[in-house]
Amino acid sequence: MRGSDRSLNTHNESQRVCMTNCPTLIVMVGLPARGKTYISKKLTRYLNWIGVPTKEFNVGQYRRECLKIYKNFEFFRPDNEEGLTIRRQCALTALNDVREYLGVEGGQVAVFDATNTTRERRNTIMKFAEQNEYKVFFVESVCEDPNIIAENIVQVKLGSPDYIDCNTEEAIEDFMKRIKCYENSYQSLDEVLDRALSYIKIMDVGRRYLVNRVQDHIQSRIVYYLMNIHITPRSIYLCRHGESDLNMKGRIGGDSGLSSRGKEFAQCLNHFIQEQNIKDLKVWTSQMKRTIQTAEALSMPYEQWKALNEIDAGVCEDMTYEEIQDHYPQEFALRDQDKYRYRYPKGESYEDLVQRLEPVIMELERQENVLVVCHQAVMRCLLAYFLDKSADELPYLKCPLHSVLKLTPVAYGCKVESIFLNVEAVNTHRDKPENVNISRLAKEALFTVPAHQ
Repeated sequence: MRGSDRSLNTHNESQRVCMTNCPTLIVMVGLPARGKTYISKKLTRYLNWIGVPTKEFNVGQYRRECLKIYKNFEFFRPDNEEGLTIRRQCALTALNDVREYLGVEGGQVAVFDATNTTRERRNTIMKFAEQNEYKVFFVESVCEDPNIIAENIVQVKLGSPDYIDCNTEEAIEDFMKRIKCYENSYQSLDEVLDRALSYIKIMDVGRRYLVNRVQDHIQSRIVYYLMNIHITPRSIYLCRHGESDLNMKGRIGGDSGLSSRGKEFAQCLNHFIQEQNIKDLKVWTSQMKRTIQTAEALSMPYEQWKALNEIDAGVCEDMTYEEIQDHYPQEFALRDQDKYRYRYPKGESYEDLVQRLEPVIMELERQENVLVVCHQAVMRCLLAYFLDKSADELPYLKCPLHSVLKLTPVAYGCKVESIFLNVEAVNTHRDKPENVNISRLAKEALFTVPAHQ
């Protein structure tokens, strides 16, 4: 083998090693008001929910912290040397924070949210990624529909700190001029010039996509997710089944039917849904009796999902918490120590449940109005996704029986309304125990052979 071939081969080998293990830098591309921050925030929320530590770095926020007071669009003019210097410095500061997050803090994915509209800027980012051995995936949002752009300006940008003291007309005029500052220098990702890059181009908020060189599992999941989200106004209704016979006995899991109060709730749920007059509502349930019986009271078809079945409590199915503590004290203590990752013997953990529910989330993102009749642990997982809750918070979210949560996605988050349907039910919520007790019991549990083994 010639020397040059050997060095090239060595370089390729090192690239293959890097491609397997190194963190991912997602780089947003696009003119202002194209939904880049919306995409960044949703993508960050999704990746964190599935267990991939992710953080977004919004360069506009760095600029606001640096400048404190925004005057007008003149700052963004391509011939404004001072503005260019400040913006470049903000981008470098953000990239330094990316390096800290991915290299020191244990992050796996960083989302670099800026316009990045020139090939020169993207090359700078690529060099930074190569120096730090990051994989790079570009996400470009291209939008030519003036209605979508106008809607985005009104919904999002007018709420920005930049325009806090402006009236609507002045703010819109300034922001349109700000967009013009970028348009002449904007270089879109090109199928020929950028054929070596990994990217997805999203045209007109999902009407069309172009995907190029997807490198790995994470990038594949990102592409699949981005091809499912939409911005159509809608509401998602989450509720648990009506109170069950096992709920009344304080027993977890099982597959019992509804109590008399549970049946009453099902009728009230039907009245509530009818009054809401929701367009094209879809109803989903699990395959368990209590959700099916609840949905049977509704005057509409429903679809059963096995993925929506309650968390499998394994050997603890049908037991009360007191019985679990008596029969399996070590397991009881370990679950209190880390409820999210703890897996019931022969059963599931909340972490398992999140993986099981990922297809449900994907379909919820694709759909418009949906009512999900599910179970306490399942509802917690779904709610944690929409409300951006951490793994530590997720298992303790309050999801009481006989209440409906109405979730309405808004610009960068989710509006939540809780509606109690005035039918009494037992309280199945168990608060997080005190940390001091968890530590003592967990230490004992780690040095004791569990009774079921």
